[in-house]
Amino acid sequence: MTRSEFNTQAFLKALDRKKSDRRLNWKQAADLSGVSASTLILMAQGQRPDVENLARLFHWSGLNAETFMGAGQGHRLFTEPFSQIAMVICSDNYRADNGRSTVVGTITGICVRIRDKRHHG
Repeated sequence: MTRSEFNTQAFLKALDRKKSDRRLNWKQAADLSGVSASTLILMAQGQRPDVENLARLFHWSGLNAETFMGAGQGHRLFTEPFSQIAMVICSDNYRADNGRSTVVGTITGICVRIRDKRHHG
């Protein structure tokens, strides 16, 4: 898969996890995200959604688009959870900017070390 290719099946699996976490069925997920149920069915059959539906699904799920893009997937081992953690930390209005940067930097270092241990034994 090249860097510009979108992994629809991985995205669909991640959406399924979000749906399950929220204790929804696919029809409810479609309604809440603003896409049609047929869009989700077509994705399950391997078709890629159009950009509007993709944007709606990313908005609803809170997933990071980079997680599902082409090459370098080993480097994105922690992208989805890390992105979510970083987003929460960066939106913390009770912490000074330099405090947010320090926390994100610390977590980044931990994630890199864990990733490297998984890849190098």
